[in-house]
Amino acid sequence: MTTGDDAGPSELAGMPSWLLTQSALQAQRIIAETFAAGNARGYHYRLLATLAEYGPASQATLGRRTGIDRSDVVAALNELADHGYVVRSPDPADGRRNIITLTAAGEQQCERLRTLVLAAQDELFAPLAPSERDQLAAMLAKVLNHHQG
Repeated sequence: MTTGDDAGPSELAGMPSWLLTQSALQAQRIIAETFAAGNARGYHYRLLATLAEYGPASQATLGRRTGIDRSDVVAALNELADHGYVVRSPDPADGRRNIITLTAAGEQQCERLRTLVLAAQDELFAPLAPSERDQLAAMLAKVLNHHQG
């Protein structure tokens, strides 16, 4: 809790948008620190988790599914490929396109990063009971779906 010179306007303290923004800053910090400690980045986990769930995909499809910009997808996939977590192969249907496939090492890395993310969730949402976390996630998904849909 902030007090004195660090306190923002009390008018903002009850505004969901302000609270969401300030919470997002804390979430971003905790997640970034967690991934850095694991020698990874959030993009790595997003790409590996997407491949684990949906299977092989083109770089463009991965970008759409993860919300990562095309140039950042390429850079992150280069890093993942350098570590042997993914392989690129030409798409038989379109030789101009690559298909990205998760390797066994990539599956292990995805599980390792999933464990880190879950630990970060525990740190970030420590003040909430499990049922409150579920409620918060449901409400945030509802807001997000409204604005995306």
